[in-house]
Amino acid sequence: MKFFIKTYGCQMNERDSEAVAALLLSCGHEQARNENEAEVVIVNTCSVRDKAETKAVGKLGILASEKRPGQLIGVMGCMAQRLGAGLVAKLPGIDFVIGTRRLGALPRAIESAAEGARPFIDLGEHGADDSIPDAHLYGDRPAGAFVNALFGCDRRCSYCIVPAVRGHERSRPAEEILREVRELADHGVREITLLGQSILSYGRKGNAMPAGHVSPRGFTEPFPQLLEAVAGVPGIRRIRFTSAHPSGCTKELAAAFATIEQVCEHIHLPLQSGSDRILKLMRRGYTADEYRKAVDRLREATPEIAFTTDIIVGFPTETEEDFEATRAFVREIGFDNAFVFKYSPRPGTAAAEWKDDVPPAEKLRRNRILLEDLDEIAMKRHGRRIGRICEVMAEGPSLRNRRKWAGRTRDFMNVVFDPPAGIRSGDFLNVVIRRATPQTLYGEVTP
Repeated sequence: MKFFIKTYGCQMNERDSEAVAALLLSCGHEQARNENEAEVVIVNTCSVRDKAETKAVGKLGILASEKRPGQLIGVMGCMAQRLGAGLVAKLPGIDFVIGTRRLGALPRAIESAAEGARPFIDLGEHGADDSIPDAHLYGDRPAGAFVNALFGCDRRCSYCIVPAVRGHERSRPAEEILREVRELADHGVREITLLGQSILSYGRKGNAMPAGHVSPRGFTEPFPQLLEAVAGVPGIRRIRFTSAHPSGCTKELAAAFATIEQVCEHIHLPLQSGSDRILKLMRRGYTADEYRKAVDRLREATPEIAFTTDIIVGFPTETEEDFEATRAFVREIGFDNAFVFKYSPRPGTAAAEWKDDVPPAEKLRRNRILLEDLDEIAMKRHGRRIGRICEVMAEGPSLRNRRKWAGRTRDFMNVVFDPPAGIRSGDFLNVVIRRATPQTLYGEVTP
């Protein structure tokens, strides 16, 4: 059957959609160009924020109302895990619901639904083992690839629904990760992004590294050891990872940035707030000063490292003083970019029991002000790049101007340029920067 996957949410969801598509292709299904020609439409959903769920529910409602005879509609991802059978009750047109730990059951779900059985639901309950495929889609020459390293999260931040929908932390064995990376390298992939909700916790529970593993650099912590091992795969030129937590920004991680050439000079390190009072309510497990020390430790080892972050505004009881503390801290750190979100309560979290007392208009105001601050900071930092030559890995045509191409620097800046003849995704180019905006650099390819 022809299938189409619509994806909402983070890199983990993007990776899941790719793995599911590869699995379905291996089972004889065919990938449709769009949902209109698809016999099976799968919506991969997100639950991290209310807005993401609202979008997905709206899309499913449209699909259900326009459903053709014989067409199947399925739901996967975090919202599927959270709502389960409730989705079928809410939207009767849904034929199957697959939880975050049971993606491997999708071929069976499609087969069951096609036979006219009642809606197929598999959320991994009753002690079912994880069934998460690790296959990839290979185009002519993919620029980079996501590789799962850590599933789930044990941190239990007061606002976060991830532990409920992704489960407890499970580290993949390093040998399994390396097998996947080697296969990707054999297909021309040159950049690997290791994924985990709290990636620096990799291997801290259980034995992820092989027994008797000895690090050439003397690393004793599992995640720096994993970075070192991935860097040893022939053909891999760049390694990234996301997302990080300040508690994992150890001396060994700093040493990994400084000594492993393939590890890119960029880290996504969610802050959430610059107010110690709010951080405590959020149960983030660090103070602003501890975050500062983590940044200083990495910058001391790698002065050119770029920091990006996540920030929540309008958390319950957040005052103007708390917000100004965040603004001051953001200016102090000098982030290269940030995602700023307006707080929305998520069912089942501790914070959902508290009064959501910051008015929507005030959340919007704080969001706008912080984005303006971040743009100002970014312009100052990015303006200093004008005239410099950067190594850029070409990704493909720019989304805003298909005559241009876009790619990323080692420190994760988006660069737009005129493509030279014969360019291919995954090519490494030297680009001299001619113009900068808060989000994008513009340049010319140079020999």
